[in-house]
Amino acid sequence: MKKNWLMLSVIFAVMLVLTACNSAEKNTAQTDDGNKDKPAQTDDNKVDTSSIPMEITNEGDVIKGGTLQVALVTDSPFQGIFNWELYEDAYDSEIMKYASNVLYELDGDFLVKDTGIAKLEVDAENNKAKITIQGDVKWSDGTPLTTDDLIYPYEIIGHPDYEGVRYDDDFKNIVGAEEYHDGKADTISGIKKLDEKSIEITFKKVSPAIYSLGDGLWGYAEPKHQLESIPMKELISSDAVRKNPVTLGAFKIDKIVNGESIQLVANEHYFKGKPKIDKVVIEVVPSTSIGEALKTGKYDIATSFPTNQYDGLKNLSNVAILGRPELAYSYVGFKLGKYDKANRINIFDEKSKMNDINLRQAMAYAMDIESVTEKFYQGLRVRANSLIPPVFASYYDETLKGYNYDAEKAKQLLDKAGYKDADGDGIREDKDGKKFTIRLASMAGSDTDEAIVEYYRQNWKDVGLDVQLTTGRLIEFNSFYDKVQADDPEIDMYMAAWGTGTNPSPAGLYSEGAEFNFSRFVSPELSEMLKDIDSDKAMKPEYRAEAFSKWQNYMAEQAMVFPTFFRTEIIPVNKRVKNYNVDYANETELQNIELTADAPLK
Repeated sequence: MKKNWLMLSVIFAVMLVLTACNSAEKNTAQTDDGNKDKPAQTDDNKVDTSSIPMEITNEGDVIKGGTLQVALVTDSPFQGIFNWELYEDAYDSEIMKYASNVLYELDGDFLVKDTGIAKLEVDAENNKAKITIQGDVKWSDGTPLTTDDLIYPYEIIGHPDYEGVRYDDDFKNIVGAEEYHDGKADTISGIKKLDEKSIEITFKKVSPAIYSLGDGLWGYAEPKHQLESIPMKELISSDAVRKNPVTLGAFKIDKIVNGESIQLVANEHYFKGKPKIDKVVIEVVPSTSIGEALKTGKYDIATSFPTNQYDGLKNLSNVAILGRPELAYSYVGFKLGKYDKANRINIFDEKSKMNDINLRQAMAYAMDIESVTEKFYQGLRVRANSLIPPVFASYYDETLKGYNYDAEKAKQLLDKAGYKDADGDGIREDKDGKKFTIRLASMAGSDTDEAIVEYYRQNWKDVGLDVQLTTGRLIEFNSFYDKVQADDPEIDMYMAAWGTGTNPSPAGLYSEGAEFNFSRFVSPELSEMLKDIDSDKAMKPEYRAEAFSKWQNYMAEQAMVFPTFFRTEIIPVNKRVKNYNVDYANETELQNIELTADAPLK
């Protein structure tokens, strides 16, 4: 395996050189053969992402019922934490979408609409919000949804024994949340039950973030009648979370094979009506196998698709390719402190190994991401310039330059910072003339992913930096995040990705109290900027846009984390699915999915 891995690295480096040599010979973009199911590509094999459709409409009469086959694309078992307050990774979230407890529906700008289970009414002048259950909604076991179920998630997150990651600065914005969490109060004083249909929440401040489910507003309900008897410390391991959660979604969980697969059946109590199909079966599929599995008609939908395998997908006759800008970005982060779990705050260490702006900026400039995106991602990923994805058009700062590949500038910054090659071996020593090795953590994946990481390591070596892999190899997904979140001392830097969700506010990822702030960087300037983004002044759109711009520029300068990729999300759909739309403004609702054949087309 090691021999093959090294060979891939050599091949990859050669391919990148050839790509760079041929870059001056590119012709203008031309469309493909006109097949409407195939996104147009340029003659240098770059996908025209603007031509990828968001909706498919297939011919054929629908069958009655049927089972939707879903591929959960991951190289690790799913954890199986089916609770919105406790889960931590995207794979459990993908499963829970089919049995969701979500209260609100969002429009194309990711703002709360009045059409969901609950209606939101904001009284910004008095820092209050009223949440009202609309209609007679029932849980999957037939129990009516009440306001106790709206309040209970707040009591979970705020509980003194809560060990999840969502008790953060945002949640503390609810009046009385800190007193409840600290054991000084039996209830959260800012949450008041008005009647069986309505609650009122009082906040310390209200900002535009509340309309994107920010400011501490929680977007989910939990079945108090099922959960209240379970001690908080035992909740995450309980059957009510792991095996038989009661839910509000279009489907309800029926059978689980831990870490491998899950079967859901139609929820006859779903508030929008029983789904048209009978079942959904979700199975874990390794990223290396998903292309072949789609080709042979094993699955209807893949939750994600590796963009570096796009060539193997684009010509399949049984699969339609849909795409959209992804609510996500890839990034590199540096470890600059520790998380104080007892006090739930990040502690920045000014003496940390990687606390040198010039060093961090140099490492960003040294990465030849442009060649990687061109050779392996065909335009489906592009070098990112910001920690706000462009899909958030009102807040994304397109003028930000970012860190385009510039090895000479990287060398100059390292010289300026005092990292110099004192012994002439091509590798720089630290500021004191001592051996300097940087330990990188990155997730295991395909052979291509390994080759890409090796190419980046070569990029850094080319500017004189010795970057070695933590544990000596790439790390399995769950173990990787366990190590990063625990501030493993063997990690100096890490390569990861964030799904932003629909709320662009960065407080949940980068504030002093955010456990997801994995770099552990904290500063008074950063705290003020985050507060400004979600302040009452930010109710004015132009003010908030400027606050976002200041934050993006500050983060780019500090480079405690820096973005690497923006992504176009590829969504393969088997052509027996009658209609399917992935447009954020008009997504297909699960209860409306219909099939035209008894099994996925081959």
